[in-house]
Amino acid sequence: MTLTGYNSLHMDGSPENLAEQLLLLRKRVEALEEEVATLRGRRVIQPPPPRAQAASTPPVPAIPAPANPRFAVEERQNLESRLGSQVFNRIGVLALLIGAAWALKLAIDNQWIGPAGRILVGLIAGAGLVLWSERFRSKGFPAFSYSLKAVGTGVLYLSLWASLQLYHLLPVGVVFTAMLAVTAWNAWMAWAQDAELLAAYALAGGFATPGLLSTGQNHVVFLFSYLILLSSSVVVLLVFKVWPRLLLGALAISSIYTIAWYARFFTADQFGLVSFFALVLFLLFALVPFIQSSEENAVLSVWLPLAASAYGSLTFYSLLQDSGRHAWLSWGAVAFAALYLLLMQLQIRLRPNAVTEAIHLSLAIVFLTIAIPLKASGRWITIGWLAEGVALYWIAAQKMKHQPVRLQSSVRWLSLGALVLGYVGAITLPWWTRSGPTPFANAGFVAEVCAMAALAVVIWIDLKRGQMQIPAIASVALNLLLLVTVRREIFAFLPVRATLDDSIALEFTFSAFMMLHGAALLAVGFWKRTAFVRWQGLVLLVATIGKVFLYDMRSLSQGYRVLSFIGLGALLMAVSFVYQKDWLGLKAASRSEE
Repeated sequence: MTLTGYNSLHMDGSPENLAEQLLLLRKRVEALEEEVATLRGRRVIQPPPPRAQAASTPPVPAIPAPANPRFAVEERQNLESRLGSQVFNRIGVLALLIGAAWALKLAIDNQWIGPAGRILVGLIAGAGLVLWSERFRSKGFPAFSYSLKAVGTGVLYLSLWASLQLYHLLPVGVVFTAMLAVTAWNAWMAWAQDAELLAAYALAGGFATPGLLSTGQNHVVFLFSYLILLSSSVVVLLVFKVWPRLLLGALAISSIYTIAWYARFFTADQFGLVSFFALVLFLLFALVPFIQSSEENAVLSVWLPLAASAYGSLTFYSLLQDSGRHAWLSWGAVAFAALYLLLMQLQIRLRPNAVTEAIHLSLAIVFLTIAIPLKASGRWITIGWLAEGVALYWIAAQKMKHQPVRLQSSVRWLSLGALVLGYVGAITLPWWTRSGPTPFANAGFVAEVCAMAALAVVIWIDLKRGQMQIPAIASVALNLLLLVTVRREIFAFLPVRATLDDSIALEFTFSAFMMLHGAALLAVGFWKRTAFVRWQGLVLLVATIGKVFLYDMRSLSQGYRVLSFIGLGALLMAVSFVYQKDWLGLKAASRSEE
């Protein structure tokens, strides 16, 4: 409003002129509010005019606001952003690589450029893409810049590889130095730009170099020295940049190279040299928690220690086994157990981390468990899995109560995986190996008892915490294993020259055990007011009925048949009477459970 308008308004205070000026002011304020709301990504419903002004000023129509407009706009923008910046970007990178490959093939087929020219074009194109990518990063397009760097770096590696393997234009030392320079350049850019993705590119290129330059000959010193050097650089990088996933990648690729070299070149005379390199690699990753540690980081606290132990133990097991040093296996397991006990103590004193300390303790328990002469039977591996599963399950339940749920879940799933492996080993191993003929006094039975004890501990741990899902599954597995174990041990009494009467007697014995076991489950279910346990007992009794009527009745002799039916009938009548009389208040318990 101009000064003249203000003076006229001030001098002329007639109602008509005042109402007109107020209407103009109101419209201007509404226009400004609408413009601000639009800039913020939302529209505001204007309130109706006051009743006092309804007669003198015409109402301004309100602009309806859409339901959740910001959410709709953001969702549409996020979808468009992902599609445009990520999906199209990856397709574009792939299309560029395919197009460049086809263009190069076309030039080669038509003899447009010679071998030296092809390599030179590839090197120039790769370096140009890497340098050009910096322009997009400076303009605020980091994702696109990283994609161009990936394409350019890949072209450089492939061009250097072709110069050696396809055209033999450059010596291996020059090509190796050039590839190291590309890797170092990527690593420096990752450091300077704080970009984990670029560090992953550098790591992938660095580890690809030995494979690209392989001549099919045994260069054990060079290969393992290079793996140790590159892995050490990743560990040093971890001191300044918390990028633990790169460590898992380095360990995984180092394991692949170790397996590939071992399968092709290992001989017993190289035991000492390879053991030294394997020990250095193992310790390099095993000692990472002393350099960078975080209880909330599952990679550093859980996955990396477990992966390092797997690499070290399996590598040395293979070295000892294939070099004729089988007698050293148990001592090797003891050495690993002592090492992890030492690491646990050092962790407590130097860099406390409750999760990693618990993992080290569990690994020590596992190696001590399997230290019993491994040459006797694979059952000690089964017992080791069971011990590891129980230890990790106890750690997740007792030592990680205040840790993030994601970390607890990771350790819990690891423990359940180990328990499943141990359970499967215990229930299947005695079918194809048994160290002694004595029933209930053989190594297979020991493994089965250890599996049942492990399941019982898991049930006890979760019941104390008020958890019911895992104990329910574990109780079913325990009862199944108990039945399998007892049947197997009962039939171990079968003589070498068994008669039909011998088999019938053992079948009758197992049927009697099934009845007693089902009755025991029912008794526990009544005592603890647990419907799930009672149902297991009822199902077992039904299975016993089926076995008696469908199998035992056909094979048992007259005397055993009478005893079997009388025993089953008496038990079923007793169970029925307990349910009918409801002596233990089952109906009331059922109502309270509901």
